[in-house]
Amino acid sequence: MKEVVKPYNPESGKKEQVAEMFDNIAHSYDFLNHFFSLGIDFLWRRKALKMVRKSQPETLLDVATGTGDFAIQAANMNVATGKITGVDISQGMLDVGQKKLERKGLTEKITLRKADSESLPFEDHTFDAYTVGFGVRNFENLEQGMSEMLRVLKPGATGVVLEFSKPSRFPMKQLFGFYFRFIMPAIGKVVSKDSRAYTYLPESVQSFPDGEQFLDVMRKCGYREVKCRTVSGGIATIYTGVK
Repeated sequence: MKEVVKPYNPESGKKEQVAEMFDNIAHSYDFLNHFFSLGIDFLWRRKALKMVRKSQPETLLDVATGTGDFAIQAANMNVATGKITGVDISQGMLDVGQKKLERKGLTEKITLRKADSESLPFEDHTFDAYTVGFGVRNFENLEQGMSEMLRVLKPGATGVVLEFSKPSRFPMKQLFGFYFRFIMPAIGKVVSKDSRAYTYLPESVQSFPDGEQFLDVMRKCGYREVKCRTVSGGIATIYTGVK
């Protein structure tokens, strides 16, 4: 089993450290996120949300919602006919997200609340679909988080996970590795004022069980019809599974 990568202290729990890290960088998160991805993250989320929209969900849960980008894009694409709920462990990120909802006039459509993805405050069979954008690699217990999200899905509903992965082909593998290990941490440190946050990012991607390994995790947790699709040369992968 791979070592659990943590943002700060290797001796304390990952969950609390992840919350602290995102609280620390919440003020600069949106800028850096779109800057580092050159806006391609919008296209990745769009592809993922098109998959969700096929099932015509009424209620949608966005886990590890951060500042709400996935939830906001889902609302703009009319992915869910009813309410969208976003949950995150970082209050700092949620505060930024709430201000975005108010500016965009989406407070009636989207509700944000603080919650632990590994212990969701919802009844069984509550949602018609869920999304997670770049969040599952931050779970302290991956299987617990995946099982918990499955629990709150209605039977037959779909979960969609968008996560960074590791390109395996030349030259994307080499370019991605250099960018992630050297360029991103250097810029991230200066802008966010957190020396570890953007070093943790490539470390967490490297340790994440992507591709077929993650599909095996989904199967183990009880998902059916699991599939994955790489985007942008393998920089990210969209995973789907049905309850």
